[in-house]
Amino acid sequence: MGSSVSSRRIANRVSSSPPRHSTERQLVAAICYRIGARGLEFLLVQTRGGRWIFPKGGVEPGLTQAQSAALEAFEEAGVHGRIEEMPFTRYHFGKSGKSSRKVAGFASRSRAVTAHLCEVSHLEPPQESNRKPTWFSPEKAKRRLVADRAADFGDELAVVVDRAVARIRRLEAGGSSAGKKDALQEVRFEAFDNMRLQRQIGRAHV
Repeated sequence: MGSSVSSRRIANRVSSSPPRHSTERQLVAAICYRIGARGLEFLLVQTRGGRWIFPKGGVEPGLTQAQSAALEAFEEAGVHGRIEEMPFTRYHFGKSGKSSRKVAGFASRSRAVTAHLCEVSHLEPPQESNRKPTWFSPEKAKRRLVADRAADFGDELAVVVDRAVARIRRLEAGGSSAGKKDALQEVRFEAFDNMRLQRQIGRAHV
């Protein structure tokens, strides 16, 4: 098991960080996976429009990008597990749902999403309703991500899956070596409960 993220340390960082109000927070995604009897599988959730996507959201004040990605996975899909601190790739997301790199006119509205690998140990009912977290094989995950999207954006999401597969294989090839243990860190979600409580207290005093 990888080294644990201290809930007390995260909670202290959250409490000491002033609130930030920005509509342009850095976006992060958790690319959640497991390896079991059916091999490698990825966990996707549904958007309000019914499309399949990775758990995604903005970086929270007081949390690292990886911890914020883990929080999104926890809230949207009920994920418990280990997150990789360093991102392995990123993709571009715009209000139109299209990639700015190939579609003219959307560059100003497109934003980069930093993707972190998350190894799932177990799930609980997600806090957000109607997300329908579901496991898919890599190929099925790519088909779900491409469906009902602009071709270029769907292809970009499919590439994320391919890169995740390659990254997971490198981690697995390390076996019990230090590389795998250091890459993935267990996330303690008690700290996130503290963060939500502090938010509620803050709103009560506004």
